[in-house]
Amino acid sequence: MADTETITDARVPTVIADELHIVYRVNGTRAGKGSATSALSRMLKRGEERGVRKVHAVKGVTFTAYRGEAIGLIGTNGSGKSTLLRAIAGLLPAEKGKVYTDGQPSLLGVNAALMNDLTGERNVILGGLAMGMSREEVKSRYQDIVDFSGINEKGDFITLPMRTYSSGMSARLRFSIAAAKDHDVLMIDEALATGDKKFQKRSEARIRELRKEAGTVFLVSHNNKSIRDTCDRVLWLERGELRMDGPTAEVLKEYEKFTGK
Repeated sequence: MADTETITDARVPTVIADELHIVYRVNGTRAGKGSATSALSRMLKRGEERGVRKVHAVKGVTFTAYRGEAIGLIGTNGSGKSTLLRAIAGLLPAEKGKVYTDGQPSLLGVNAALMNDLTGERNVILGGLAMGMSREEVKSRYQDIVDFSGINEKGDFITLPMRTYSSGMSARLRFSIAAAKDHDVLMIDEALATGDKKFQKRSEARIRELRKEAGTVFLVSHNNKSIRDTCDRVLWLERGELRMDGPTAEVLKEYEKFTGK
């Protein structure tokens, strides 16, 4: 009985995708002649559905993620990786199927919005509060966040508006804010593709710490080395379908055959 309980405790599901389908509906995809008013009139006459293009971005994906796992998401451009993360985070509705999560999923993307007119300092404070930290927690972790990001290594950039930052500096600060908190489910979209090797090593080490602290980490990356160094399991999506799910070495081997890289 004790053995059964130990196995159950060690395999706590955090995310379940059950035959998940995600469909985008895109309006106004074709350029037309004439005024906007006449275009609207034509659309109303032919019916709303005919003026909408559907994009089936995720097709029947099923998997279960467990606490303590770091899972890489790979696939060629347009394969549905970022869409899947957005669905897990609750930002996109399912067309069909379900997503179940245990705890609060947090999505970190390179394009995640920080306020460009505010200083890095203010963004650290607001970002920490938005993730559910108390003011005391933000204050106690503030310097660690700045040091981790490395944006002050060549000047006092943390006191400057975010609009003065390079894209790499912004991405590093976003990751540093998100990584300062323990997460039930943390999803990282290409964050490790930015920054120098020193920052990437710090990031990979922090992901391993988050796993030990009983969270689940999903990492989308085109950098296979980052996936190898960080993840013990990989989901390979292609054209919206789950092509392979398994240990990192096995899945990457097949993926590299497929891409020729």
